[in-house]
Amino acid sequence: MRKIFFLILCIIGLGASLFPQSPREGTKGIPQRVSTAFTAAGVPVLREPVPLIDFDLPLLDGTTRNTRDLRGKVLFLNFWATWCGPCRAEMPSMETLYRRFKNQGLEFLAVNLQESRKVVSAFMDQLGLSFPAALDQQGSVGAAYGVMAIPTTYIVDREGRIIARVTGSLNWDNPKLFSAFDTLLSSP
Repeated sequence: MRKIFFLILCIIGLGASLFPQSPREGTKGIPQRVSTAFTAAGVPVLREPVPLIDFDLPLLDGTTRNTRDLRGKVLFLNFWATWCGPCRAEMPSMETLYRRFKNQGLEFLAVNLQESRKVVSAFMDQLGLSFPAALDQQGSVGAAYGVMAIPTTYIVDREGRIIARVTGSLNWDNPKLFSAFDTLLSSP
């Protein structure tokens, strides 16, 4: 148990150093209107965008998702687990966001950390979730992203750059966030 706790602390430190946030400093390489929209919605953007780390993971439907195939699209990348109360709390609002923007170019990938296909599938069915869920059964993708707590969500622009990170649960079903995603989706 102590080894797991130490590993989590190391990942927290790595995540904080890889994905620094500061709402007071300017952003480099992120359009001002995108930065302003997300900040107004309570989602501060990163000081500088960070390149998306490419990965392949199996989806619940048996196919494989490769993040390289998502270049040129806006990506909502969420790390979660079925036993996580805050994850469960935010999932219905994620479903609303997904349904609202899936036909406008917003891609979703909910990466489950270290659970079986059967458990994840039953959870998704129980909550009526239709967005794509990937299985990171070894936790290697979560570790590569420095996920320090779940849920953790990354917003990725069309250039394949992480522009924002949210650690913890968030109500994604609100007008300010809808406006922020509209702004991001309409940006080149």
